[in-house]
Amino acid sequence: MQKSDKMDVKIKLSTLWIVVMFNMAYADILSLNIPGIEEELAAFAGDTSIPLLMLIGAIFIQIPVGMIFMSRMLDYKANRRANIAAGAIVIVFVVGGGSLLPHYILLATIEVLCVLLIMWTAWKWPEPNR
Repeated sequence: MQKSDKMDVKIKLSTLWIVVMFNMAYADILSLNIPGIEEELAAFAGDTSIPLLMLIGAIFIQIPVGMIFMSRMLDYKANRRANIAAGAIVIVFVVGGGSLLPHYILLATIEVLCVLLIMWTAWKWPEPNR
């Protein structure tokens, strides 16, 4: 493969964030269609109101949504830092707020693998020639 055939790192990172975001969204969409899930959600929430829990989830989903754009717009140094930091936060959110439902385990595994690839790509990204 010639150097000119490689995908631009910004496009690669942005595309991986799209994959993460879709998997996060579908994990939630599929989960909400399972009978009895509302009771499990209420038990998980404890004293926290369901609308507040949904707001927290909506805030966390903004990380991959925002990183789709930010991965293309930030300069090299800020891009590397943002992708590594955002990746760490997303992994904690996915694993910590997860479920043991089979579809969720599959989608969360894909999410975590993609985020690890994002973090690795950002970490190994060579500084562009100035």
